[in-house]
This record gives sequence, structure tokens and C-alpha cells, in this order.
Amino acid sequence: MLRSMFSAISGLRAHQTKMDTVANNIANVNTVGFKTQNTVFETTLTQVLRSGRGPDATEGGTNPAQVGLGVKLAAITTDFGQGKTQNTGRALDFMIQGDGFFVTENQGQQLYTRAGSFTFDGAGKLITADGNRVQGWMADAAGKIDTGGTLEDLQVQYGAALPPRATTSVTMSRNVMIDAAAVNGADTNVRVAKATVYNAAGVEQRLNLTWTQKTVNNTNGNSTWTLKIANEDGTTTPTPVTADVAFTAGGVPTFSNLSAGTTAGNKMTIPGWGNAAGVTFDFGQVTAQAAGTAISAVDQDGFTAGSLSSFALAEDGTITGVYTNNERRAIGKLALATFDNPSGLINMGNTSYAIGDNSGVALIGAAGTGSLGTLTSGALEMSNVDLSEEFTGLIIAQRGFQANSKVITASDELLQDLVNLKR
Repeated sequence: MLRSMFSAISGLRAHQTKMDTVANNIANVNTVGFKTQNTVFETTLTQVLRSGRGPDATEGGTNPAQVGLGVKLAAITTDFGQGKTQNTGRALDFMIQGDGFFVTENQGQQLYTRAGSFTFDGAGKLITADGNRVQGWMADAAGKIDTGGTLEDLQVQYGAALPPRATTSVTMSRNVMIDAAAVNGADTNVRVAKATVYNAAGVEQRLNLTWTQKTVNNTNGNSTWTLKIANEDGTTTPTPVTADVAFTAGGVPTFSNLSAGTTAGNKMTIPGWGNAAGVTFDFGQVTAQAAGTAISAVDQDGFTAGSLSSFALAEDGTITGVYTNNERRAIGKLALATFDNPSGLINMGNTSYAIGDNSGVALIGAAGTGSLGTLTSGALEMSNVDLSEEFTGLIIAQRGFQANSKVITASDELLQDLVNLKR
């Protein structure tokens, strides 16, 4: 039989594989997170009909005469280039912008995917469309996340309770308004600031911080005051606390004659409210001037009980819960994985990959660290299939297949002519 016929058969097989790859790409043009595949051909063995030889003193050298024996598939490569963004507005749709894969688990096997369309199962665990559990790190009771710990199933449970926390500190800020015309000791300038604290049961306690101007030095703005901290409703439980306060020109207050509690610099720790050890009021940002914004409480660290009502995703993969008491607390963080050679991953179907012999190990980390990309919520990564390239590849595969079939036909005619030599 003619060598050309066998070469053409190998060409048919190779171009059929190219056609299969192109067809799969086109079929997945709208598959979330799908990555285009490309076929690479290479020559098979070559038969040497005549060896070459080098030149000598009497004649020049000759090149070898070689006949190729066809083509074979060298590789099917995967293009892991970034796909375009599809905005969905859905809270459980996540897109990786840059390198990396979501980490999932199925029956003890770790898998990796770029498809970030997730949902919840009956236990509140975050899962892929085909049921694989999304992996990451869960936060502890204080909302802290250890990204160096062991990966686990991410779980978000709507309605999950957040226990109350007693207030331990209150930060006061802005200005106690001096009345430069006030008569010393006349108590004509009284300023009231509000603060809210919570006890261990999460019960709200509203306080009045009443500032009464006692003296003012019109030359340099120094002033003295009395401060009374008491319940807003006027009840005497806990017992109200009083102190003398002195401001230097443009400075922060110093305290003396505190009726209960302790002082340390610009801070006062008052027993009876909030935490069992009392609440520390920080007055380090408070000034006394003739104009400005009135003093108020700008921060406190306690809250009442609440339950999880919604969540949001940050670019670093942190899932932050929003509770009915207006608190926001980290619930967990999505893990991402990257590989030295992602093309070496094994395609397991369902847009998931497994570690291959030539992929390297999975390098796990949080989004935005190292070479890992960032995350976008409410969006998905579209397939990176380019239809114009695929249709061009379709034409190339078709013409290559046709050309090789013509070689078989021509070879057949040559054989027929050979047979016809014998009548």
C-alpha cells in the first residue's frame, strides 16, 4: 500500500480531533467559567530514503532524503485567559478577576473551578450548581478568620443569632461650647451630650453627659466645668457620677474629684453601666471652644442581640454578615487556589478540575494575596470562547479533513492504475 494513504488517514484522525475540540468550544460558548481548548499537531516518524553525507575533497555533500509518515496530535491546550464579566446582581454569584480557582470538595476529593455561581443547601452550606461544597475558612465567635488554618465547608445561616455584647468603651468627640460671657459660678451655660451603652443582657441604657460651665478665662480660653453622667430617664440606678473638668486653651480635658470610678489620662472608667467592670469614656478628642460642633458620642463597642439578615462579599473573599441590630461581622472567607501549571489540571467535567501529574500542587490563599486575583460579587465570568476564532478553526478543520480525503482518493486511483497494468 502507498505511504501517502496512511499519512492521509493520520491527517483525517488529527483533523477529526480538531473538529471535536472546536465543536466542544462552540457548545460551551455560554458556559460560565469555561476555558477554550486548542489542538496542536506534530509530525510522526519520518522514513529516511537516503542518508546525507558531508562534503569531501572530491565532491560536495548531500542532504538526506526523507519522507514523512503523517501527523499526530501533540497536545490539547487550555486557554485560561480571563473571560468577560456578566453582571447578574445575585448575591451568590462570584467572579474571580485575575488568577485563581475556587476550591470545592466532593466526597473527600478537592476540586477547582472558575464557575462562581453558588447556592445554599439545606444545612446552609455554600455549594456549586452540581452540589460540590465551597471551601474556605470560617470565623470564630469574635469574627476573626485564620487563613492559615485548615479548609472547611463555608456555611451561612440566615437567622443565626448574634449574642449581645456589653459596652466596655465609649469614644466622645468634638467640642464643649464655651460661653465667653458666662458669669463665673453662675451655671448659665449647660451642655448635654447623649450616649447609649448596653449591658450584658443587651439592654439599651441611654445616658446624659451634662456639662456645666463654672469658670472661663477670657484671655486664653481656659475653662472649668462639672460633668454629671446619669440615666437619661432620671432614675438613680446606677448611681450618677460627677467630676470636675478643666480645659487648657485648645487642649483636652483633665479630671478631678470623680465621685465614683477611676481616671487615666483623658479616660474615665465609670462603674454600674455596660460591662461588669464598667464603661471607659474616652475624652481624648474633646475640646472646649467658643464655636464648633457640639460634643457627642461617636463610637461604642456594645450591642444588643441580633440575627443574620443578609451578607456581603468583599474583594478579598470575606463574607460579612449583616445583623438585625445593625452589626456587621465576618462569617467566613472564600479560599482560592493557584497552580504553577494550570494547563496540567485534569478536566473532571462540570467545569471542575483536579490536580494532575504536571499541574503542581495547589497553592491555597486568600483573594488579593500573592498572585491570586480579587473577587467581585453579583457577577460571573463568562466563557472565553471567541466565536470568530472557532468558526475559522471550523473551516480549517473541515478543509484539512477534505484535503486528506482527497489524498486517499488519489492514492486509490494510483493503486487502481497499478492493478490495471495487468490486463
